[in-house]
Amino acid sequence: MDLQQLRVEIDSVDRQIVDLFEKRMEIASQVADYKIANGKKVFDKEREAQKIKAVRDMASSDFNRTGVEELFSHLMSMSRKLQYQKLASAGATGRLPFIAIDSIDKDNSRVCYQGAEGAYSEMAMKKFFGENVKSFHVETFRDAMSVLEEGSADYAVLPIENSTAGIVSEVYDLLTEYENYIVGEQIIEIRHCLMGVPGAKLDDIKTVYSHPQSLMQSSRFLNEHSDIQQIGMKNNAFAARKVAEDKDITQAAIASSAAAGIYGLDIIQEGINQADSNSTRFIIVANQKVFLKGAGKISLCLEIPHEAGSLYHIMSHFIYNNLNMTKIESRPIEDKDWEYRFFIDFEGNLEDSSVRNALRGLREEAKMMKILGNY
Repeated sequence: MDLQQLRVEIDSVDRQIVDLFEKRMEIASQVADYKIANGKKVFDKEREAQKIKAVRDMASSDFNRTGVEELFSHLMSMSRKLQYQKLASAGATGRLPFIAIDSIDKDNSRVCYQGAEGAYSEMAMKKFFGENVKSFHVETFRDAMSVLEEGSADYAVLPIENSTAGIVSEVYDLLTEYENYIVGEQIIEIRHCLMGVPGAKLDDIKTVYSHPQSLMQSSRFLNEHSDIQQIGMKNNAFAARKVAEDKDITQAAIASSAAAGIYGLDIIQEGINQADSNSTRFIIVANQKVFLKGAGKISLCLEIPHEAGSLYHIMSHFIYNNLNMTKIESRPIEDKDWEYRFFIDFEGNLEDSSVRNALRGLREEAKMMKILGNY
């Protein structure tokens, strides 16, 4: 049999596969009707595991058994998504405990930020809420989340990622620990300055203080001056304050030009961050489950089964609902070696039917899902 004849045979088999696929999906639709009528869950993990084992055992070789397992995993995944869509069409989308609001009351809110006066967090806060915002600062990211939880502040402003140094992992972890939710974001340009006490010159500096991310963002400059000891601090404004209080000509801080002005320091060198384009994204966090009616981004975190194919099946919910995923990060789960929690950003609004459909499937198939905010 020549190649052309073999291709004709493959085309014939493919036609049969398509016909059988459509027949299977039609039956899956009838299963969805039954589940809607009887209040049954779509995802039956035990039943699907039994089915996979049964069809796998029908194959004649190890290679084919692996292929059949993958094929039927996809088939059942597609059947579930059809059933989720039918449930959504029937109005069974499930309630989301988030309330849509028209706007954030920026004029009457009390806002906290981590750091001290002159911190980039303060700059982000003022850009989002306005120069006259009622505010106070706290020592740590955890402190900011705690004052939100206890009601001492209406909102907190926290850095979550930098375009050069990457994510602020502690903030990601705190979002899963506290019942606080993202309601907005603010991106600001970062321009680091090396500053010291009045009269200090670069040759005088023996020690530099700043937040570890600021040190990382300035690593090229610092590598060129490797004799300078680097010491991390909780915030770069704290670093500027320390240098001002110590009055030691051998000390310097890496912080914003605003911090230099506030603490009376001389700027020794401007723009020492290595990337010409360097910005940080800050999130606005509240202790209420609210979202703006016009919000266009959703953040969530997931824990999924620690088994082959889990992440693929989770990702497919975004594909089938035509949702654009813009970011995915992983963080280790405490006390579970080599298991990870995934943080996902995607475009959409909690009132969109496609979003609700995807979230229903994710909630059923993930071990844990938390919506971190719609903003």
